[in-house]
Amino acid sequence: MYNKLQYISQGNTIEKQLYNIQQALDAGCDWIQMRFKNQSAKDTFALAEAVKFLCEEYLANFIVNDDLHLAELISADGVHLGLTDMKIEEARTILGNTKIIGGTANTFEDIQNHIKNGADYIGLGPFRFTDTKGKLSPILGLSGYFEILQKMKKNNITIPVFAIGGITVKDVNPLMETGIYGIAVSGLITESDEKEKLIQQLNEKLYANIIV
Repeated sequence: MYNKLQYISQGNTIEKQLYNIQQALDAGCDWIQMRFKNQSAKDTFALAEAVKFLCEEYLANFIVNDDLHLAELISADGVHLGLTDMKIEEARTILGNTKIIGGTANTFEDIQNHIKNGADYIGLGPFRFTDTKGKLSPILGLSGYFEILQKMKKNNITIPVFAIGGITVKDVNPLMETGIYGIAVSGLITESDEKEKLIQQLNEKLYANIIV
């Protein structure tokens, strides 16, 4: 089973990224997606190597955003691909069946395509406007999630769906009620002064209805 809380890394320098990731790991986050956009290949590789080491130390999942070849090169746990990135079926051929491949979705049709092409989980969003990401797809809001998750139910489609995009603590309960599996957050964790308390709060909400 996947962790229900994903942290998407932030920072414009290697140092800032590593600081933010280490803080998230220290506070109890055990799924890191490294997003380091518009940087040199050398810097991105250096960061990925360091993050891989950190994630191994903390027994956390390490997913590379967008860059399949980097994920393959450093043997990350997997890759997350956006709607305009490499096709998931192509990525599956390269990475094989033991690696995790996530895909970004904005519609029910996106999800159907991703499943057909072999994705392991879906990042569905955005929930609301966020300035963490450029070129946003149409905002879904609660009603959008509810509609898409209902369609999945009707079509007997089961795949972990993570909500993403400007999510706050108070959004978690209503989002979980739509039937999503978990959430992916960035700024919420990066900007928190009490990361450990926040991650505990989020996990309590995310795992509230699970019978162990």
